[in-house]
Amino acid sequence: MSVTVDPAYRHYPKHAVFRGVAEMGGAALKLYHLTAVDAPVPDDVAKYCADWFDRHASTTLAAGDCGFVILHRCGADFYFLLLSVWRGSNELWEAVWYRQGDMQAFAPFDPACPPAAGVVRPTFCVWELGIVAHESGAWGRYLASPRDDAARVRWLEDIFEGAI
Repeated sequence: MSVTVDPAYRHYPKHAVFRGVAEMGGAALKLYHLTAVDAPVPDDVAKYCADWFDRHASTTLAAGDCGFVILHRCGADFYFLLLSVWRGSNELWEAVWYRQGDMQAFAPFDPACPPAAGVVRPTFCVWELGIVAHESGAWGRYLASPRDDAARVRWLEDIFEGAI
């Protein structure tokens, strides 16, 4: 049996931190930072993430979208900004942006992994899936609720923080 794990790979824990809720144009997103415990997201990169909302939220999000954003520090100077929204009632839709080195903004990642029919391509890593698993459960609880304003508030307050 072939194993697709590089023999040199060493896994380590990362930490998810809830950073707040962004609401714009009727959409609501929970914002998470995902980093190694000793390497938080620097303030300038967090600012680039906030700038992304200012530049792209109105063209990327639809009124009523609910979801979450993971700002994932993947190393010394590479970051993913993963936007995930619930659409079609129970489907998780995703847009991937990245920033590396001295880039002055996040850029779409799709050109790096163009879609091709029937071809396997990356989605979430094992650390990101920790947040995704929580958010899947939170959305399931919302779907099973009356889905009124009180239920929406409970969904927004249903967050994850901790080691992954």
